[in-house]
Amino acid sequence: MFLRHLIVVSLIALLAGCAGLTSREALEGQGDPTQWQAHKQRISQLDGWQISGKIGIRAPRDSGSATLFWLQRQDYYDIRLSGPLGGGAARLTGRPGDILLEVANRGRYQAASPEALLREQLRLDLPVSNLLWWIRGLPAPDSRSRLTLDGDSHLAHLEQDGWQVEYQRYAQQSGYALPERLKLYGQDLEVTLVIKDWQPRQLGQ
Repeated sequence: MFLRHLIVVSLIALLAGCAGLTSREALEGQGDPTQWQAHKQRISQLDGWQISGKIGIRAPRDSGSATLFWLQRQDYYDIRLSGPLGGGAARLTGRPGDILLEVANRGRYQAASPEALLREQLRLDLPVSNLLWWIRGLPAPDSRSRLTLDGDSHLAHLEQDGWQVEYQRYAQQSGYALPERLKLYGQDLEVTLVIKDWQPRQLGQ
């Protein structure tokens, strides 16, 4: 019985370790893949945070900046932008399949995806669902990605779903190495995120 239990535990541990680097990820760069896997596994456990900072958007016909507040509690999020592209305030809340966008002086809108809401109401093609992962310095798990690691075995550059993400600076927050400045390129947009305050949480399963 003990031997059987040991084999099962060892198999689970092995599968968990292999899950850290999937066949969907093409890995390159100067970092250590083993260290990246350990970092990725640890950061993936963060399922709650509070972020405040700035977002800047450059587009062919319009550009602007906004202050950013992002509250995440497992699959629920509350993302607030103040002054996006000079258009006042916007608040995006919800969980998968139940999304609400509130725009100052315009009203409340619902849709099944945050991408659809932002596209229809703010004319922004932002990959909000992927940002849940990218903001932590991780690739989204549901599509192929190309990763370049830095000397600390953290993400330096990511290519995924037609977007490129450049990680320009990390900071230690509550013992976690988390992105502090990153740039996104895609859909004729250049998006700069500067995070001034990270409050990461591990809320549990």
